[in-house]
Amino acid sequence: MMRSMFSGVTGLRNHQIKMDVIGNNIANVNTVGFKKSRVTFQDTLSQTMRGAAAPQGNRGGTNPMQVGLGMTIASIDTIHSPSSAESTGNMTDMAIEGDGYFILQGEGLDQYYTRAGNFGFDTNGNLVNTANGLKVLGWQTDDFKLPSDRSPQDIGPIQIRKGMMVQPSDTTEVYFSKNLNAETESGGTYSIPFKVYDSIGCAHNLTITFTKTADNKWDYEITHEDGTITVQNNTGTIAFATDGTYDSANSTVDNPVTFTPGTGAADVEFTVDFSGITQYAKETNIDMTYQDGYTAGTLTGITVDTSGVITGIFDNGRSWPLAQVAIANFDNPAGLIKAGQNMYRSSNNSGEPQIGESGTGGRGTIAPGYLEMSNVDLSEEFTQMIITQRGFQANSRIITASDEMLQELINIKR
Repeated sequence: MMRSMFSGVTGLRNHQIKMDVIGNNIANVNTVGFKKSRVTFQDTLSQTMRGAAAPQGNRGGTNPMQVGLGMTIASIDTIHSPSSAESTGNMTDMAIEGDGYFILQGEGLDQYYTRAGNFGFDTNGNLVNTANGLKVLGWQTDDFKLPSDRSPQDIGPIQIRKGMMVQPSDTTEVYFSKNLNAETESGGTYSIPFKVYDSIGCAHNLTITFTKTADNKWDYEITHEDGTITVQNNTGTIAFATDGTYDSANSTVDNPVTFTPGTGAADVEFTVDFSGITQYAKETNIDMTYQDGYTAGTLTGITVDTSGVITGIFDNGRSWPLAQVAIANFDNPAGLIKAGQNMYRSSNNSGEPQIGESGTGGRGTIAPGYLEMSNVDLSEEFTQMIITQRGFQANSRIITASDEMLQELINIKR
């Protein structure tokens, strides 16, 4: 009779643990990036009262006689199934659509992993988890260029300071395109202004004038608005084929165009490219379509794309990739150890983190402006709660009934 009581005790104890897990799931129904857990049971060792016997002669075999000694917990598994995402409108919030985990820097070289992408910037411009201030890891360089080789060993904290500046760059290339009217009479001219930059970011206003000299030829001249500044290699001839396209073989373009800016900057030298110009019987609308110089710029905002690249928007009209968030994946995510605060640590059974860019190597893509919701299903949890409660009650009845049987035994002798 004591066996039945102790079997009931194991049932009570382990159903209580299952209820604890269910309670934790329900408590975290609105926790960002939370992954629910489940409990599975197994029976314990059985006491053998008679072993199995093999058939002999005309007598058949007999099966073993065993009495179970209760139950125990087989496993408490974390279910890493993906969940839906909710829009937050905050560009630094990120959700992972698919497999993978964000990487956070703990004390020293410790790394934590999380599905909760509620990120923001601290006072030093570090991208951090807003819940605990741990830094988000990724790739970043000092020259506004992402490294061509995204090595896992090169990840580090991402730092983007508000108001950071990008240095100016002088103009080295100027492209012209669109059309010069083929019906323009010989001697007809057309002028357009355009702007270039020197090495300290000062803008210089230039003018290019096209003069038709023959059926398929135009001369050009480039001048500076400051008449005291002499522009060298500033003249040439543009030729067109009979179909109106640019004829480079018969064109004379003297590159590079140079001038001394008079601002303390280095001499400006840039090449001009007319390959995008045509000569059709249509109105003249020639324009400068591209030049690669720019003035100094101050960071005014950022955007994040699905690959985790953080792009800075500057007030000089330019944008540059500033950093890229790294994603880690595991062969066995269920082997991760919960570390609290929506974080996990790797274990012997999770495998080593496979760090790389989102959208590669089985890693999911990043949804900026979203947060992943909990994967707890309340209907499932309430159903499991009822089942667990009934299991607990049934096991308590085992103890009650066994107690009554012991009482009857004691009452034999009065």
